[in-house]
Amino acid sequence: MTEQRRLAAILVADVVGYSRLMGGDEAGTLAHLATLRTEIIEPQIAKHAGRLFKSMGDGFLIEFASAVQAVSCAKAIQDANDQGRLPLRIGIHVGDVVVQGNDLMGDGVNVAARVEGIAEPGGIAITRAVHEQVRDKLDLGFIDRGEIELKNIQRPVQVFVIGEAKVVGQATVLTLPDKPSIAVLPFQNMSGDPEQEYFADGVVSDIITGLSHYKTLFVIARNSSFAYKGRQVDIRQIGRDLGVHYVLEGSIRKAGNRVRITGQLIDAINGAHIWADRFDGDLEDIFELQDQVAGRVIGGIAPSLWEAEKERAKRKVGNLHAYDYFLRAGAALDRVSAESSLEALALARQAITLEPDFALAHALIAELYVQRWSFGWTVDRPGETKEASRAVRRALELDSNDARVLAWCGQALFITMQRVEEGAALLDQAVRINPNFAAGWTFRASMRIASGEPQSAIGDLERALRLSPLDTLKFYTLTLLGRALTLNGEPTRALPVIAESLRLRPNFQGALVELVVANVLVGRLASARQALAEYRTLLPEMRISIYRERTPHLPMGGRETYVAALREAGLPE
Repeated sequence: MTEQRRLAAILVADVVGYSRLMGGDEAGTLAHLATLRTEIIEPQIAKHAGRLFKSMGDGFLIEFASAVQAVSCAKAIQDANDQGRLPLRIGIHVGDVVVQGNDLMGDGVNVAARVEGIAEPGGIAITRAVHEQVRDKLDLGFIDRGEIELKNIQRPVQVFVIGEAKVVGQATVLTLPDKPSIAVLPFQNMSGDPEQEYFADGVVSDIITGLSHYKTLFVIARNSSFAYKGRQVDIRQIGRDLGVHYVLEGSIRKAGNRVRITGQLIDAINGAHIWADRFDGDLEDIFELQDQVAGRVIGGIAPSLWEAEKERAKRKVGNLHAYDYFLRAGAALDRVSAESSLEALALARQAITLEPDFALAHALIAELYVQRWSFGWTVDRPGETKEASRAVRRALELDSNDARVLAWCGQALFITMQRVEEGAALLDQAVRINPNFAAGWTFRASMRIASGEPQSAIGDLERALRLSPLDTLKFYTLTLLGRALTLNGEPTRALPVIAESLRLRPNFQGALVELVVANVLVGRLASARQALAEYRTLLPEMRISIYRERTPHLPMGGRETYVAALREAGLPE
């Protein structure tokens, strides 16, 4: 009997994190899955002349006569399922299939299934064969991800993603948030003294923090705003780069005991000036001046927001010299080196000597020890852990309502003291208080990974990347995202994320480990061994036994997966 074959467009969809959802609420998940199928998937299949030829729990395989029908159906399903409890991933391929009764088999189905694994939650991935048939017929913002090796597929496959799917390393257009959105650029230092640069930067950081407490605003994180420091860039381009409607720019002049802040709020869509103003006062009034600037921004964007969000977090410092040392310490922290971390510690300690009740300075000391531990700069583990513990305790005694205090202390409890539950509670509280604090989402994701919740961590990390798309520490967030994807059973999707992290910070030890593990899990042993060689060049003393001791950031099962992968790549016991 002659084998029946035909050309078909195959759509494969499945629910992201289905096993975890079933484990948490089996009855509820099954009910939502039934609703998803009967109210969204099946009606759209019928509307686009498709045929559901196989369903397996949370997975759906659908045949279409044309690629246009398949892609149109996929887009309609994702749009209808927006914000749904069961997020879907969809992959589509056009190819030859083997007909066996009502079932379809062959490469056309296999490739679609593998491509589906590349799509983001809520996203759609298609092969070049599909793209060639729909690119001139459907305007969906296709983004080329290049050729990707797929498991059990003989040759690399060129893949495109559609619309707003998040693609690491690609220049995508960010969609404006559904609330007023703003980026605060570094203010120009008009003091004539380069040494005062840290003061201007610190004041702007506090304005950003002040605005971030308004939950009705979407505020870009400091590290992304400061990517434009010293650069002349069109405001409209900045708005497109950061995905915001408004941009605040200005200048600061500090002379003696007087300070002048000027600011102008600009509509980044059309370049129109909304307002410009000048604020003068004594250094003793610096916090009041910052609040005036923030208040005028709110008033310029939407007057109703000011009345709705009047309550502001109270600052816990009265000594301006202490504040000066704190700003210098923060600037040293941002340089991310073993030497600058020691400099920052000394400056933060001076701030506390002058102002013992300065909560943020205590919390900064805790965060500095997290940085030292994370980058392998710790030289006295017991002593540094003891000082970090004191700093956390004192910071929380002084102010448990500041998102930065909570996030820095929560991360320190988790990383340096391995007090996971306490750290998790503080990080949850930090993002509740300030949902615009990108680092808070990143830190919480790290905690969720360690707690065995990689799917939840992926969502937190995507939010952090959106809040700070140009962050100087983006490499760290991307490394965590690669780890979360690997632990979520998606090492193929993790690889380009890890590669982007290493592009931003070559030889980052954490990313190299992730590269080793992900390559082992997808069967690329030669690439894994090459990455391990680079890792051991940086840490020649590393052994399996030492690695086990240094991985509080991994859940128990995940740790064994990583250890097995490192062992297979050649790391000695």
